Amino acid sequence: MQVFCLRDLDELAPYADDWDRLSAGVPFRSWTWLSAWWRNYGGGHFEQQTRRRLFVPCVFDDTDALVALAPWYLEAGGPQGRVVRPLGSGEVCSDYLTVLCQPAMQCQVTQTLADYLTENPPADDPSRQPWDLLQLSGIDAQDRVIDQLLRHLAADGNTVHRRPGPNCWRIDLPPTWDDYLAMLSKGHRKQLRRLERRLLATGRAVLHEVQRLDQLPHAVEILVDLHQRRRHAQGQRGCFASPRFAAFCQEVLPDLLRNGQLRLDWLELDGRPVAIEYKLAGGGVLYAYQGGVEPDAMEHEPGKLIAMANLRQAIEGGYRAFDFLRGDEFYKPHFRAKPRPSLAVRVVPSRASAQLRHNVWLAGDNVKQWVRSGLKRVAARGD
Repeated sequence: MQVFCLRDLDELAPYADDWDRLSAGVPFRSWTWLSAWWRNYGGGHFEQQTRRRLFVPCVFDDTDALVALAPWYLEAGGPQGRVVRPLGSGEVCSDYLTVLCQPAMQCQVTQTLADYLTENPPADDPSRQPWDLLQLSGIDAQDRVIDQLLRHLAADGNTVHRRPGPNCWRIDLPPTWDDYLAMLSKGHRKQLRRLERRLLATGRAVLHEVQRLDQLPHAVEILVDLHQRRRHAQGQRGCFASPRFAAFCQEVLPDLLRNGQLRLDWLELDGRPVAIEYKLAGGGVLYAYQGGVEPDAMEHEPGKLIAMANLRQAIEGGYRAFDFLRGDEFYKPHFRAKPRPSLAVRVVPSRASAQLRHNVWLAGDNVKQWVRSGLKRVAARGD
């Protein structure tokens, strides 16, 4: 096996189909999602400002076939030195990120990749500049590829620091809607049936689904409007206040629709949009990525109404799971979703300068944790 680090989208584009085959159907790992993320968060003028460069180690077998790749980038110039992070991270909040790998080759690939990352680069190879920190987020705690990679990195002398991240929440869907309703508490089941009778069955509430490109602009307008107004009502900026996030969505949504990975539905009540849900589909799973509701229609429970419609749609569409993604909002277990723990990981090479930076960070982080725990104790006592 050989590892080559590719640092340009033009170099990676010929491997787009292989990339998607290795992604195991998870949309957040796809070429469409991550290449669009890089064009909006890494490329062009923004890249020059932040000193970001693609850093994608690709593993090839003896027949020169691509068998694995790590979709990462490297950012230099900050207090932590040269930091390697996953494409798709940051405010886009991509979940289930990993090293893409053929399942049968995980052990060999992770050892090869760990050795590549650990060895000192030759002085005459400018493409192999050293890194000071590998910082991974959005990692499924049960991800075997990442677990094996971290074990090999630790065995090679690197420092590996893990901590829990936010939970994702997933429902394993039963075969029928009635089977799903039977999973709920009696009170919740009665609420959903009442909403269905009062609004959906009467035709007052109608679910619209984007199926064609010419329907997309109108749906995106609704998404931005309802998301931003709901967030503003909660005292938050909203995702679309970020020009880069807005540009990323404008680019990636048409491609997701063409690829069959986008499910964008909005709910109208008495002819007025009151809720919208932006979902991604892949591998038999529907991922609820983003949504919005009409703040002036909360008495009709639009969030609960569209969640019910989407879950029924997913079951009838043959999906095996519905994933609410990260965040411990109260409604997720209420719909019988179960937590899937995630990890935040820091890997630090054995070089003295990198270890010093890590120890400074660790000391500061320990102080923050101590202050937080102290504040919680004070709040619990009521002082």
